[in-house]
Amino acid sequence: MWTCEAKSQSSCIKCVLWESAMDSSEIEGRTFMQAISEKYSPENFPCRRGPGLGVVVVPSGPQGSPMKDRLNLPSVLVLNGCGISHAGDQGEIAAFCAHVVELDLSHNKLQDWHEISKIVSNVPNLEFLNLSSNQLSDAALDPDCAKAFSSIRRFVLNNTQVSWDTVHTFTQEMPELEELFLCLNEYTTVTLAAMPCPTLRLLHITDNNLHEWNEVRKIGSMFPALDTLVMANNNLNSIQESGEILHRLFPNLRSINLHNSGLNRWEDIENLTFLPKLEEVRLQGIPLLQTYTSTERRSLMIAQLPSVTSLNGSVVTDGEREDAERFFIRYHLDHSEEELPHRYHCLVTKYGKLAPLAEIDLRPRCHAKVEVRFEDKVEQVSIRLDQTVAELKKQLKTVVQLPTNNMRLYYIDKGTAYGPDELKYSARALHSYSIQDGDEILVVPKSK
Repeated sequence: MWTCEAKSQSSCIKCVLWESAMDSSEIEGRTFMQAISEKYSPENFPCRRGPGLGVVVVPSGPQGSPMKDRLNLPSVLVLNGCGISHAGDQGEIAAFCAHVVELDLSHNKLQDWHEISKIVSNVPNLEFLNLSSNQLSDAALDPDCAKAFSSIRRFVLNNTQVSWDTVHTFTQEMPELEELFLCLNEYTTVTLAAMPCPTLRLLHITDNNLHEWNEVRKIGSMFPALDTLVMANNNLNSIQESGEILHRLFPNLRSINLHNSGLNRWEDIENLTFLPKLEEVRLQGIPLLQTYTSTERRSLMIAQLPSVTSLNGSVVTDGEREDAERFFIRYHLDHSEEELPHRYHCLVTKYGKLAPLAEIDLRPRCHAKVEVRFEDKVEQVSIRLDQTVAELKKQLKTVVQLPTNNMRLYYIDKGTAYGPDELKYSARALHSYSIQDGDEILVVPKSK
């Protein structure tokens, strides 16, 4: 940090004035061109001009920017958190950014759409623009200003608190807009646009406060070509709509993300089946599924959504679907006729009424009743199968009246024609021999 070492009062005053000017500059922010010049200068972003170290940057796009001694810009500019508040010299922007196709201006100090439009209008091939976390809630936008954004296909306005009027002005002046990001904008309602936006394919509107289905309905009206709707963390409480209206509102919706919504009725899931092109669904963290095991959740969801080929990011195979649908039928066998969902009857038509699966206990046996044979004596003994051979010898010590170090044990499986199998490994567990009720344990004293 620069410090003043001068002892005179006048020198100290100069120091204070210099520091004050620096603070003022930081508050006002920097221009777009100042940020570019600093980040992409040869010192911070060197380019190779012959042998030696450096970063090779080859601009791409319809036309290359003029190559000047002090800058060589890539076609993707990342200028997040650079303190930018103004555009700067528009001639320089045009000279250096003719080839730029993606621009990240997130976390800056931009608060004026006119300043932003000065930047965008001089980047003629721009297709992606990220303005996240710039405070734009009070910025006024007129249609002429919005026309500068007409070439943009992907537009990110997360955490900007832009109004719906601003969004609608943009969508009317951006004929190629395909992807729009409106996350973290504290929306509680959706304002309808005067005219729909026919080009939008993807809308990210996560982490807002859209609880009511009436608000989501407006999204369908405004974006009829919508392919992907991501609205996780909105706590949507239900999907209350008739199948006919859902079919009309979202005729092209292929993917929907409702993670951490408030859905708590199976009817809400059934309503998703009325979306005619739905293939991908993400539905984790909803109250409806909290009481089920993970296996039950996935099976019941797959069976309920016949057209879905991907659930929570995992592909649904044909075999998994059949297993899930059969599980769905059996799961509802004990329900009354009034409680049976519509999907149950559809699946019974497909598979018939299935009988409950036989309950098979696959847990390892804990005990077995065996015949312990020693010389001419035979005695029925219940043994624990989780014990070792050494522990079995201790158990049989009182039965055959032999010390454990003088015993040799043989296992005879009565279900096979094989001869006795000596239990010679003291630490081996008995269940590894597959001992069953009725088998024999032959005890033979060791030869002296």
